[in-house]
Amino acid sequence: MTFKGSISELISDIEIEEIPGVLSRDFEVARVIAKTQGRGPIVYFRVEGCEQDSVSNIVDLRSKLYKALKVESENEGYARLLEAMSNPSPLSFTGAPKLKTADRGLLSLPAARFYEEEAGLYISSALFIACFEGVCNASIHRVLVKSENIGVVRVVPRHLWDLYMRASSKGLDLPVTVVIGVHPAVMIATSSSPQLGVFELNVASKLMGGLEVYESPLHGNPVPYGAAAVIEGWLTRDMMEEGPYGDVVRTYDRARMQPVLKVDSVHLNLEEPTHVILSGGLEAALLIGYPKEALIWDYVSRVVARVHKVRLTPASGGWLHAVISIEKRHDGEAKSAIMAAFAAHPSLKHVVIVDPDVDPDDPGSVEWAIATRFQASRGLVVIENIRGSTLDPSAQDGMTSKMGLDATKPLKAGPEYRMTRIPGV
Repeated sequence: MTFKGSISELISDIEIEEIPGVLSRDFEVARVIAKTQGRGPIVYFRVEGCEQDSVSNIVDLRSKLYKALKVESENEGYARLLEAMSNPSPLSFTGAPKLKTADRGLLSLPAARFYEEEAGLYISSALFIACFEGVCNASIHRVLVKSENIGVVRVVPRHLWDLYMRASSKGLDLPVTVVIGVHPAVMIATSSSPQLGVFELNVASKLMGGLEVYESPLHGNPVPYGAAAVIEGWLTRDMMEEGPYGDVVRTYDRARMQPVLKVDSVHLNLEEPTHVILSGGLEAALLIGYPKEALIWDYVSRVVARVHKVRLTPASGGWLHAVISIEKRHDGEAKSAIMAAFAAHPSLKHVVIVDPDVDPDDPGSVEWAIATRFQASRGLVVIENIRGSTLDPSAQDGMTSKMGLDATKPLKAGPEYRMTRIPGV
């Protein structure tokens, strides 16, 4: 059995909340998403100027993400994702679905202004598919919409940038196919950052148990059959200013010169909803953070007896801060876990290691562990002048200092380290 990679394959058995009327692109879309996230339902709404419905908060809760990945727990999900990254599956090619050519190009899509100081209307869930010289890549990027056929794309120096620079060095623009509105398992796979040469759609195929794709209308790039919108265009050698943009850590990413997306055509699958992601919201934190949690879980599992939970915290955008609960065999292993976490996720800035009786999902419990089990003189790890994340405004050109806290109790700890309990509570 193969899957189409559509949003509708997930939402059929999840509660839906329909928002009445038509939402303004300026802040109203963001307000609806912010007010409804974390409550349970997936929200359906129509954005002004769009022919399709849009959805958000598809995987704003871990329970929804586990349903999307068809797993019972985070550790099962981590294992499946890691297996998919190391052993991807082929794609199943089929004919294209019925598509309609959009009348207004990029403005037919749910581009919105989310935060008050942003540069303009943004497409927040654009999945770029590019193949060049036999290497294919799929990755998620924001697009600042300048007109019906011009956008500006934030491309960080990773795999899409590598393909873009290869094309540019030959005097060529990079042909790209951009899709919007796909199953969250596809989004997770494209956020997993396997090594260059491993195609993220093949990772998605393994993760989902098979993925149906068709060749895009212009470039022939593979597109998930259930994608709601397909943009054919070119990532050009021209540059325009992009930003500010409200990023995942809820600060404004600065304006910078970025590649121009020249759009040839936009095609709509009117049977599927498009997807809007609120950067800095719960859904964005899970989509960006879960694949990194899997890597941290893998790396830390190699140096301790057992990893119970890994959490990249929502307040850090699912990116900068981690809390990890472990079982240790020897005192000092918590520090090994700290170093393993930094190695697994180089953008990580702070990590706290706690015992199994401390819940990483409960900030109060974590603070209690720091208050009662952490001593800076023996449990603090500081690494200065190291590469971190450009999303951290306190870093200087990505250079930062990192901190790890061993908030675990000694192996021979007495009853004074136990948390008080009230029976029946």
